[in-house]
Amino acid sequence: MLKILVMVSGGGTNLQAILDRITDGSLNDVQIVGVISNKKDAYALERAKKYGISAICVSKKDFPVKEEFNQELIKQVDAFSPDLIVLAGFLVILPKELITKYENKIINIHPSLIPSFCGAGCYGLKVHEMVLERGCKVTGATVHFVDDGTDTGPILLQKAVQVHQMDTPETLQKRVMEEAEWILLPETIRLIAAGKVKVNGKQTEIME
Repeated sequence: MLKILVMVSGGGTNLQAILDRITDGSLNDVQIVGVISNKKDAYALERAKKYGISAICVSKKDFPVKEEFNQELIKQVDAFSPDLIVLAGFLVILPKELITKYENKIINIHPSLIPSFCGAGCYGLKVHEMVLERGCKVTGATVHFVDDGTDTGPILLQKAVQVHQMDTPETLQKRVMEEAEWILLPETIRLIAAGKVKVNGKQTEIME
């Protein structure tokens, strides 16, 4: 059984996609042991509680010093003893100590085809605004391992999504979630749970 900890800042639609796959039986041998948010009002916390999953908030606002926040975050992560940490829209830079401790055990979903539209400042709706401003015909989503860079870890899965001429950032964001993110993230977890992923430096090998 792969024990996963989901970390999220907002509504938790990617969390729901994972929950749906576990519920319908298509994601086997996986258990969500906890959900952590950095925002007290994140709806993701409510989603977790509806499924009887332990859900907590660790907010920077509660700590006068960044290092105190980092240490509390690490403490709470460790308390869940996760086999895999899933960043599903978690808009906080993880402490390097945490990344080192859980090397190749943290994955992130990014709303573009890395290496396009990624890195510092590229998150959420901003990514889709940049895609439209550049006039891209295709965008998508990427699941990657987290390293000490920003969106620079080994890529696991990617899926392309068409950009429509009349798209707004909001309509494009919705399509990328529906056609890519909600598919890729549970599938990546399934592959990891089944022992189908190998990491070699910046490269990953998916064994089917």
